[in-house]
Amino acid sequence: MTTPDDPLLLERQLCFPLYAAARRVTALYQPFLKPLGLTYTQYLVMLVLWEYGEQRVGDICRRLCLDSGTLTPVLKHMEQAGLLQRTRSGQDERVVYVALTPEGSDLREQAMAIPARIGACVPLSPEEALTLWQLLHKILQATDL
Repeated sequence: MTTPDDPLLLERQLCFPLYAAARRVTALYQPFLKPLGLTYTQYLVMLVLWEYGEQRVGDICRRLCLDSGTLTPVLKHMEQAGLLQRTRSGQDERVVYVALTPEGSDLREQAMAIPARIGACVPLSPEEALTLWQLLHKILQATDL
C-alpha cells in the first residue's frame, strides 16, 4: 500500500502532467493541420524550414529533439507529398539537405493562423503562457545531451 509521501505516486510525478499536457496540446493541432495535409511532426519540420530555410537533416533533428530514425520517414513522406526536397551533399554522401519546394513554401501562408487558434484553446493568460514557455525551455536546456 502507498502513503501520501510515497515518491512513486502518479500525482507526485513531474513527468506525468508534462506528458499528458503535451499529448492534449498536440491533439489540439489536428483539426487545424488536417486541411493542410500535415501531421503534427510534419508541421514542426515545416516550422524549422520556414524559419531557417534549407537545413541538414541532423540540424532539423537537433532543433526538434528527434533522432534521424524517427525523422527520416517523416521527411520521405513529405517529399512524396511535394512539400520538400532532400539532396545529398556533394562533399559527404552521409549528409542530406532538406529544402522546401514552392508548394511547401506556399503552405506557410495557410498556417499563419494556427498559433493564435491554439492559443485560444489553451486556458493560460499571455503571462502564464510565457512563464510556462520559459520553464519548459529551462528543462530542455538542462537536459540537452
